[in-house]
Amino acid sequence: MRQHTDGPHGGTAADVLPPVGRLYDDGRRLFLHRSGSGGPAVVFLPGAGMVGLDYLNIHDAAAEFTTSVLYDRAGTGWSDQVPLPRTGAEVTDELRRLLHAAGVPTPYVLVGHSLGGAYARHYAQRFPDEVAGLLLMEPAHEDWDAHMPDPRLMVEVEDPHAAAGEGTSEPGEELLQQIRELFTQMLAGWPAPIRERIVDLHLDPVRGRTGPREKNFRTLYGELRRAEDTPDVPTIVLTAMALDPMMSWFMPEQLERRMNEGKRALYEALAASVPHGENRVLDDAGHNWLHAQRPDAVLQAIRDLLDRADT
Repeated sequence: MRQHTDGPHGGTAADVLPPVGRLYDDGRRLFLHRSGSGGPAVVFLPGAGMVGLDYLNIHDAAAEFTTSVLYDRAGTGWSDQVPLPRTGAEVTDELRRLLHAAGVPTPYVLVGHSLGGAYARHYAQRFPDEVAGLLLMEPAHEDWDAHMPDPRLMVEVEDPHAAAGEGTSEPGEELLQQIRELFTQMLAGWPAPIRERIVDLHLDPVRGRTGPREKNFRTLYGELRRAEDTPDVPTIVLTAMALDPMMSWFMPEQLERRMNEGKRALYEALAASVPHGENRVLDDAGHNWLHAQRPDAVLQAIRDLLDRADT
């Protein structure tokens, strides 16, 4: 892979270049931001619809005591656009090539959020010798449906633009303002120039609407079931039990509470399924922004995993 710091494919530098980090090219450009030194390196795998810099608060703190890496999958954030969705194998192969090209030495503590949590587990299944620990924040999981309420009561979780009745057309000004205010609030601790670029990206009509297009759960869950067992590495699951502000746009509160109870049981089972697993319940954080609402809990989990990896 080649490193790039100048104008990318299909746009001007002002339009597409990330505010920090670099673009690495092996036929498509992938964003990666690396800070700190030492190991094991901490690598963040964003949730669907999220980008690497959404986790900058934890990244900067972790970089004070180890190497920390943020990145955007192809088709998301500041990385090049590709057809979505993709398989778990494609995503994990891509991440492995990128980390090797960036010279990030193994092993890694993978920090996966939501969809990124499923990818983190799949990476560990496929490349167990490269993983020293797993932090799974509200991870997508192949047994999700079995723990959820009656499917007839479920509301499909979609892009909030579409959920608000906008379909595939441009969202209305009122919804755009709500989205902007929420992202600005959650990213309040980020440096202002970087925060503004992240919020603008999330509101972009193309690059900011990747969440629903990334989800390929039937294929991904099949890959997880067919793969080797998750390796015997320290694993911490973070379960967020508070109501999430984004969920209120398209899900009744009572249904979200019922989903949370099913989720707690699922994540308890996930933690118990590995020899060194632990589930930590956060009553004051929601699914999408737990790392902004409880950065202390996320950072403590990373420290604990690094300590356990050393022993």
